[in-house]
Amino acid sequence: MAETPYVPTRIRALPSWLLGRAAARGHRLVADALAREGMRMMHHAVLSAVAELGPVSQADLGRSLSIDPKDMVMIVNDLVAEELVTRAPDPRDRRKNAVTISPTGTRTLRRTQKLGDAANAELTAALSPAERDQLIDLLTRIAAPGLDDRCS
Repeated sequence: MAETPYVPTRIRALPSWLLGRAAARGHRLVADALAREGMRMMHHAVLSAVAELGPVSQADLGRSLSIDPKDMVMIVNDLVAEELVTRAPDPRDRRKNAVTISPTGTRTLRRTQKLGDAANAELTAALSPAERDQLIDLLTRIAAPGLDDRCS
């Protein structure tokens, strides 16, 4: 059995260290859960955004998720190859492509959302429902002022 590395008391009390540890644990839990469906986390985020925003241009999708345009092209290409989204010329601007979730993508998203929800429930299992709500509120305020406004 591997020993837990020593972390000085002062370091263990820093919000930045604790947030990093919690984020790493959350990332592992969600990534492992999504992998059961053959889905990567960024692909899931893009598929979720397409479901919510679509039809949406790749450029707008990349801006909304803060994903580099080259990376967005690769992710959308992967999602198209898996038949989870479709990409077609945007009727409002034929120079752009509009990305839309497919019926297969909708079914896959329902399954992956359940897996992600279960992983997040495991991550926050030690908290009461009120504490979970408070944690989300606090993390939202810390992570990005104005995030609520962009997501609503």
